[in-house]
Amino acid sequence: MPIDEAQRLLAQRISGETGMGAIVGRFLNTLGAHGAECAPRDLDRLGRVAADLITACLAEQHDGAGGRTGDEPPAGPGPRALLERIDTFIEHNLGDPALTPQSIVDRHHISVRRLHLLFQDRGEGVAATIRRRRLEHCHADLARPELLDRPVHAIAARWGFSSAAVFSRAYRQAYGTSPTARRAQARADVPCRARPVIRTGDNASWTRRHCTN
Repeated sequence: MPIDEAQRLLAQRISGETGMGAIVGRFLNTLGAHGAECAPRDLDRLGRVAADLITACLAEQHDGAGGRTGDEPPAGPGPRALLERIDTFIEHNLGDPALTPQSIVDRHHISVRRLHLLFQDRGEGVAATIRRRRLEHCHADLARPELLDRPVHAIAARWGFSSAAVFSRAYRQAYGTSPTARRAQARADVPCRARPVIRTGDNASWTRRHCTN
């Protein structure tokens, strides 16, 4: 779907009473009511489900407004648009260990050869791009004050590393230091931090100040 057509559809009211609009509306309402109860990895998966549902809803609106019919073959996106879609797909699925070049071509209905050609001008392959983005997120999370008590292996798993040893080697190669050293430096740089804890009895969230010096 051309971007101007998507923008036109998004600028209009879509009924939440019937069809895909009702399905999307109820899903988002449920997500808003119970999303805070889900783990980060589950929220990543739910986010992908939401994106797919919204895409299907827009497609329904597009077809109903006189857009592409079932007898017309869909026009393939140009290289730049396709690469942008793939970049977005990669970013939204970094937490999934199953994210691979093969899963990307399966999702976008292209050949492996075309996928590699799209990345050729960047000087960085598809697998290398996925690994770099995962490492960048891990690098940032290791220094976030609210995550300093989260185990290093949990942060690695959150961003799709299925093996702590593989993550440690890749991190050291990329940054010249170990993940634990990065965490230790972050602790030294943040002498006083807030730790989220749960108060016993009423399950109410509260914050305790924890100082290291």
